[in-house]
Amino acid sequence: MNILLCCDGGFSSSLVAANVQSEAKKQDKDVKCWAVSFGGVEDYIGEIDVVLMGPQAIHAKNSVEEKCRPHGIPVGVMSHRDYGFCDGAAVLKQAEQLIAENK
Repeated sequence: MNILLCCDGGFSSSLVAANVQSEAKKQDKDVKCWAVSFGGVEDYIGEIDVVLMGPQAIHAKNSVEEKCRPHGIPVGVMSHRDYGFCDGAAVLKQAEQLIAENK
């Protein structure tokens, strides 16, 4: 599973991405997770299964959804709690649920 996290700059989401990777490894799951700014999402369309946005980037959600919808890529927003605590387990679970709901 390829998870793309995005926020305004991609910097704070990179901390969350690292924790998602760590959690996936603990669970022995084949996951790649990385972070970009919301403007860079379309560069990864062919590589990703799901996009999760930082709560501060919610203003760009419609734009990201428009880019992802034609490709069947679900888009969600991480909770303030999960994002703020860099909760890799919770974010991984959210990504898995979004993918399952969109099959």
